[in-house]
Amino acid sequence: MNERRILHVHFHLPHHTGEALFAQLLMLAEDITPRVQPIPPDAAHLDITGALRYWRRTPEDIAALLRLRTMALHGVLTTCAIAPNRMLATMAAAATAPGTTTVIEGGHVQAWLRPLPVAALHGVGPASTKKLRTYGLHTIGDVADTPVATLIRLFGAAAGRALHAHAHGQDLRTVQTQPVAKSLGADRAFDHDVLDPAEHRRALLDLAEELGARLRDGQQAASGLELSVRYADRTSTTRSRTLNEPTAHTRPLAATAYDLYTLLGLQRARVRAISLRAHGLRPAAQATQQLALGPGDDHALAIEAVTDRARARYGPGTLRPAALATAKQASRGIPGAKPPLPALPPREGNRP
Repeated sequence: MNERRILHVHFHLPHHTGEALFAQLLMLAEDITPRVQPIPPDAAHLDITGALRYWRRTPEDIAALLRLRTMALHGVLTTCAIAPNRMLATMAAAATAPGTTTVIEGGHVQAWLRPLPVAALHGVGPASTKKLRTYGLHTIGDVADTPVATLIRLFGAAAGRALHAHAHGQDLRTVQTQPVAKSLGADRAFDHDVLDPAEHRRALLDLAEELGARLRDGQQAASGLELSVRYADRTSTTRSRTLNEPTAHTRPLAATAYDLYTLLGLQRARVRAISLRAHGLRPAAQATQQLALGPGDDHALAIEAVTDRARARYGPGTLRPAALATAKQASRGIPGAKPPLPALPPREGNRP
């Protein structure tokens, strides 16, 4: 079988899932074929041309196998579409009912493609659609029957030739394997220039809280942390550090962020924004964890677990560190509320 087979898969992920589940689903796809191109946040292209002979199955069987595994192992509904190239597979997937599979054989491409509206064609946006309809070109078949010279006069050389090729079902792009982004970021922009280091540290604690929660929700762990500070003159400074061990817990993230901030030696710098980025992400199940934890660590982890349960039930911000909560009260003018300096939980060996 010489005809190429491209499988476009769309994972129907639950809301607020995070990147970890998507990475696990891609691993299932890579068990079928090594030729997998991720399309974050919830899709991928698979070149299954060689996999058909290896598995000794039809394209429909390969799609059924992937759908079965994603549902059985992760409870994720999957939509599949198979065609001779990436463009056709993507278009077919958009017209496929959720949880089902569409297969377009090479000999049936024109019969399937020509009746579709021009808006369904790859690379045709609202402006191009309006222009094509102005000239009486309403279907992809109408565009395919238009001389390429006419399309070039309407859209220019490159765009006109690409439109003509796409209307005939041609797409020379191949499946390019590439890694999924391995970082997660959060940032805080101040309403005015902030000189107070205590305010900077409160922002760092808030960012570490957010990153830790998102990492734990996505069942991921970070191997490193990067701090960026932007100043009033629009310049910025960046520092990064590799963590002692991959983690998703707020305490080590905040401690590392504080250390990076200290290295900057800002004193009374006019800071406009602070951002924190966790990189080197990996599934939490693959991250090693130190077994010897002191009472301070146990106390912090217990509080963190309670915070996560409250956030899952009542929403973000239900429980927060005292430094952040008190600062918020002070901003509202609550009498007697003075924002303390952000502090980490007691270190190992100290009483919580």
